[in-house]
Amino acid sequence: MKYVINGGNKLFGKLAVDSAKNAILPIIAASIMCDEECIIEDIPLYLDVIEMAAILEKLGKTIEFKDGNLVISGSISSTSVIMAETKTLRSSIFMMGSIISKYRKAIFTYPGGCDIGKRPIDIHLAGLKKLGIKFTFANDLIYCDASRVNGSVIELSYPSVGATENIMMASTLMEGEITVIKNCAREPEITELARFINLMGGKVYGAGYETIVVCGVKKLHGTSFRCMGDRIAAGTFLIAGAMCGGRIELDGINPNYLLPLIVFLRNSGCNIDLFSDKIILENFSRLKSVEKIETETYPGFPTDLQSPMLVMQTISKGTSIIHETVFEARFKVVAELIKMGAKINVSERYATVVGVTKLKPAKVSCPDLRGGAGLVLAGLVAKGTTEVDEIFHIERGYYNLDECLKSLGAEINKVE
Repeated sequence: MKYVINGGNKLFGKLAVDSAKNAILPIIAASIMCDEECIIEDIPLYLDVIEMAAILEKLGKTIEFKDGNLVISGSISSTSVIMAETKTLRSSIFMMGSIISKYRKAIFTYPGGCDIGKRPIDIHLAGLKKLGIKFTFANDLIYCDASRVNGSVIELSYPSVGATENIMMASTLMEGEITVIKNCAREPEITELARFINLMGGKVYGAGYETIVVCGVKKLHGTSFRCMGDRIAAGTFLIAGAMCGGRIELDGINPNYLLPLIVFLRNSGCNIDLFSDKIILENFSRLKSVEKIETETYPGFPTDLQSPMLVMQTISKGTSIIHETVFEARFKVVAELIKMGAKINVSERYATVVGVTKLKPAKVSCPDLRGGAGLVLAGLVAKGTTEVDEIFHIERGYYNLDECLKSLGAEINKVE
């Protein structure tokens, strides 16, 4: 499948932001810790969500997509997570913490996902070892033994989102034990996972701050839950509105989650109004380059918005330097953008972008999820017909991206 885009239209209209993929995936994993029915409401059918649900179903959980909700019930019958889906889905690693928490043993294959650089799970394993969990490795498999566990004080060497979430889950069902996680990730998705666990009867305190405390409980119960709006999807739409020009309103998103981006967009010339759960962006002039963009852990500028922002700089007036500090292979999209007339020079983890007055249409291919979204934005402003193929990457984390953009006035169609 590919997107065929006729670029050059301004964007106008209102769009409701879908639930956050990066919050939904660990929450699906956390449902393993509960045998009762858990309902995740208003869930978009991202490809990653479908694959995550398929893994749970193969493990023995009962899965049903019903009336826009995901209903999960029952217990797993196997603690061996060895299947094809784990090779393509990085987030399958979240199941390590939840399975260990409830069943005290597990076998995992190394997880896959987008090829955006080295993403070792050493930080996950180092933290889990502090809880008394033992690991052995053979034939590309990870064998986990949590038969003897204990609470601990764990200081992460880096504020890894996945490691924070795995340790939170692994500690949840350690009845009577207290675990303290220091230098943990502060992303809003961490707060969502803690909120879900607590609604099931867990005791997780401090999510959203640098220290999280987990007081282990004996058992969890079922619950219903609705996730926050997807801040990365919202950010992508804001950048699209800035690049194409026009006026767009995004509903169902907390602006506080996007403050670094909002500052950049305002400095680029956009008018932005903020409300408690809504953002309105307006722009009718050529954008100004952002002098320097550096990705950081939350609350800094997110690496997942780096590719869309890089694309925005290609048509902005001036020169921008982008420093990618999280994933060293985030610049794979550059080769495709150069086909469209972009002026970009990459040196290790830095990209220097000299803005041009316009991009030209071309046939390009998605290198990864966020880079693919960036190519769609490039196609929206390149007058003429742009074809973006390998869009399965995009559909892993954007639900009906073409329909969302159409509703704002873009000419984009998904074709075989």
